[in-house]
Amino acid sequence: MSTHLTWPFFEDAHRRLAGELEAWASSVIPGMATDPHSDPDATCRTLVRQLGEGDWLRYCVPASHGGAFETLDVRALCLCRETLARHAGLADFAFAMQGLGAGPISLFGSDALKDRYLPGVRDGERIAAFALSEPDAGSDIGGMKTVARRDGQGWRLDGVKTFISNAGIADHYVVFARIDGDGEKSFGAFVVDAGAAGFSVTERIQTIAPHPLGTIELVNCRVFEDSLVGPAGKGLRVALGTLDVFRSTVAAAAVGFARRALAEAVAHARARHVFGKPLAEHQLTQAKIAEMATRVDASALLVYRAAWTRDTQAERVTREAAMAKLYATESAQRVIDDAVQILGGRGVVSGAPVEQLYREIRALRIYEGTTEIQKLIIGGDVLS
Repeated sequence: MSTHLTWPFFEDAHRRLAGELEAWASSVIPGMATDPHSDPDATCRTLVRQLGEGDWLRYCVPASHGGAFETLDVRALCLCRETLARHAGLADFAFAMQGLGAGPISLFGSDALKDRYLPGVRDGERIAAFALSEPDAGSDIGGMKTVARRDGQGWRLDGVKTFISNAGIADHYVVFARIDGDGEKSFGAFVVDAGAAGFSVTERIQTIAPHPLGTIELVNCRVFEDSLVGPAGKGLRVALGTLDVFRSTVAAAAVGFARRALAEAVAHARARHVFGKPLAEHQLTQAKIAEMATRVDASALLVYRAAWTRDTQAERVTREAAMAKLYATESAQRVIDDAVQILGGRGVVSGAPVEQLYREIRALRIYEGTTEIQKLIIGGDVLS
């Protein structure tokens, strides 16, 4: 059992989950084409299907629709992301997007929406996406320009969303839009099927760690009234409430990346001989390993404090989740950089584990709120 699983944040169900998922990932993932450069779309489709067949996606939906817990359990989500990230970045991505893309429906959707979408997400038969960011509105959600207008028994959506994960392979998108005529701060969340008239994927975006990512456009895209997630005008509550749950899981993925980097560095330091003795016996190496291990544990403590607090103490953990994401993602970047340094030339060889981690970690400091945004959230909370 990993040392951190003995911490009092966890119940026996969480410890069983971590052990069983580790065994599954160790057996299944190495045999899959998880190199993102091969074909990230195909790899993600395969991973979603495999995660569904393995019954791991039940942690992304509530018990009412085949989930493992009565409500979304943040500790379980974090353990899944940490474990999968340690094995493969795309495996973590595939799991995370099933959770985030179904999250608004799980947390705020009607029974009809849950019945329509959640079973497919749980079984890995339906790929989900979360469409919030726009060309001129990322962390500044209030700058959103996508508009929803009432149209008979439904709504018409017009606008552009970009940097949308799973764009091009998702079966449905939860799209956030300003409600026209209801005031500046009136927003709505709508489920849009990929085949809806007026919906299109206009661009695929390539990044340093490739995964399905792109731009979508909605032009007179009509959805019915029952596609609305939560009350009309409360779309920001849906968006922020969902991110409040899943932001801690981003930090958990960073912990998984950092743990893998630390393990790679330790193994290399033990095996590599320099100046007549193992690299691990040099004091400078020991000092660097000590710093890396401390950053990993400190990050994990912040992650699972936030997750435990959300599960057992408070509905909102905006400050705790922001602290976890800020510290864990920044620390993982440092730990992975140190691992590359310890491995030396081997650390920058394309395809090497730490080289892949170096590319994977960079985006985590940006998405679901940049490091700078997290500082504003934390600072504002402290000063209030």
